[in-house]
Amino acid sequence: GPPLDQAAITGETAARSFWLRSRIMAAELRALGIDVNCAPTCDLAAASTHPFLRNRCLGSDPARVIELARATAEGLMAGGVLPVLKHIPGHGRAVADSHKDLPSVDASLEALRESDFVPFKALADLPMAMTAHIRYTALDHLPATQSPRMIGLIRDEIGFDGLLMSDDIGMEALSGGPGARARATMAAGCDLVLHCNGEMAAMEEVALAVPPLEGAAQNRAEAALDRRILPDRVDMAAFDAEFEALISGGGNG
Repeated sequence: GPPLDQAAITGETAARSFWLRSRIMAAELRALGIDVNCAPTCDLAAASTHPFLRNRCLGSDPARVIELARATAEGLMAGGVLPVLKHIPGHGRAVADSHKDLPSVDASLEALRESDFVPFKALADLPMAMTAHIRYTALDHLPATQSPRMIGLIRDEIGFDGLLMSDDIGMEALSGGPGARARATMAAGCDLVLHCNGEMAAMEEVALAVPPLEGAAQNRAEAALDRRILPDRVDMAAFDAEFEALISGGGNG
């Protein structure tokens, strides 16, 4: 089920359940040759969080989100899969779906520092992160993905110095053609541009618009890849059984 439901069902054993879920998922991904997973979602769930995101969140309390996000990241890494911290610096206040519109968040910098930024600061040691296509009006009129000010905040205030990728630049939160979107994203300070949906012509335009990976971005990519490990041999059937017991209500006893 969705992460928010799993957190509620498993109660005090939630951290163990998220570690197990991620370790099992990592084994399935590695078997397919995939060594990156775009999780954990560290956005804080609110009653007003858009439904496209809300049930993918881990909770509304920063301490709880930090605990479950760390368990998720550690489960993935134990299985040889690199986690991606998202959507930095926080998507939880957005009431619009960034796949379709550009959400605006009007919270003050002080409010963001006290809530939304907190889980990302605590998880800033993770190897990779994904930006939010959100306009934080107290700071800039540009979406964070394309805002040098917001990327600077992610690096300097939140303290994330790993590999920073955009969310999918094909989403309708951004404007302009594919090449223009890609160039604005790189110019703001992202290391990688994700273009996940589109026709071949759009993909070619994006590929032509972005430079080869080099310099600081390449160093961050290599540092991230260096954190992959060869997983220990484990009893996956036992992990599966333990996970199923926890999510069927065994964690609340």
